This record gives sequence, structure tokens and C-alpha cells, in this order.
Amino acid sequence: MSETNEPVGDATMFGADNVIVVGVSTTSHSAEALRWAAEAAERLGSKLVAVRAWRKPHSPTSPPSGRPPATQYEPEKAYREAHDRLLADVAEVLGSDHAAECLVVRGNPLTVLLAQSENARLLVLDAPQRTDLTQTPLLAHRLVYRATCPVVVMPPRLVRRRETPLVRGGKKLAQRMAESAATAGRPGIRPPSSRG
Repeated sequence: MSETNEPVGDATMFGADNVIVVGVSTTSHSAEALRWAAEAAERLGSKLVAVRAWRKPHSPTSPPSGRPPATQYEPEKAYREAHDRLLADVAEVLGSDHAAECLVVRGNPLTVLLAQSENARLLVLDAPQRTDLTQTPLLAHRLVYRATCPVVVMPPRLVRRRETPLVRGGKKLAQRMAESAATAGRPGIRPPSSRG
């Protein structure tokens, strides 16, 4: 590998533009994937494009009384806010002087990332979240088999995530179940006091 920042390889490799696309999650902000993709883009002399899928929020519905809602729905404003959040998330990870292009594209993550992969040299994804029940399961798996360019998925052990409310709640529930099972059927026996 050369010591210079000259592009390595053919920019038309895989029949694609010289673009590396990285999917940026709204929940995890895909920090490790962004860092990896930025380093790869620099090594390969590629353009870095950070992409976030976005769905138009539902407009507030009228209550049964028939009066209009107190808030007004502005789709353009919601889109601008989503784009501003993406810019802030990318700047937080790569610094304010980053060279990444930031795109917010309407649609679900699978269709958006598949469309973006059509002209990409490489697609980079964050490690799949095991506990995020709002996302389609196996997004990374589906993209690996359907994308038109190579896909790099960050290994979960590299990505340090804060515990989600679901994980924290599950741990508390498990702890209370264990305490309950330890004292069940033993009248008068209590678990040791946790006081020092």
C-alpha cells in the first residue's frame, strides 16, 4: 500500500461510480460505519455519501369533536429538520470539516439503500441492532444479497452501543424474577439486605 493519498484501484470497478455510500441510522448514528467509510473513501480517492432513509411524518388527525388539530403539519420543515439532524450526526463523528455529502432520502431503509447502491462502489452499514424492534429484521442480510455493489457490515463487537430502554427493562425484569424465584415458597425468608 502506498504512503500517498492517491486513489487505489479502478474507480469504475464493479461498474460503479467512484462513490462510497454509508447508511446512517437515526438511533445509533452509525459512528463506526461513518469512520470506516470515511477512511476507505480517503484511501480509494472516492466520494463519501452519508445516506439516511426518511419517512414523512403523519399529519395530526382531527379529534372526534371535528375541530382541527392545534399543530400544523409542514412536510418541508420536517424534511429540513431530518437533513439538519443528519448533518449534525455526521459532523459529530467526522468533524465539522468533513467532505461527506449528506442525503436524506424518502423511503424505508431497504429501498433507499438498495437504490443508492446502484451507482456505488461500496455500501457500508453499521452493525445490526438486535434489540431494535422498529426496524425490519435482517436489513444488513437483505442488502448483502440484493445490493449491486460490495457491502461492508461493521462487526457488532466493534460498535459500542448504549443499552436501549428494552435491554434495560429486560435486565430489571430478569433481576426481579430471579429475586422472586429465590424467595418463592419460603415464608419468612428474605434475600440478604443490600445495605452496606
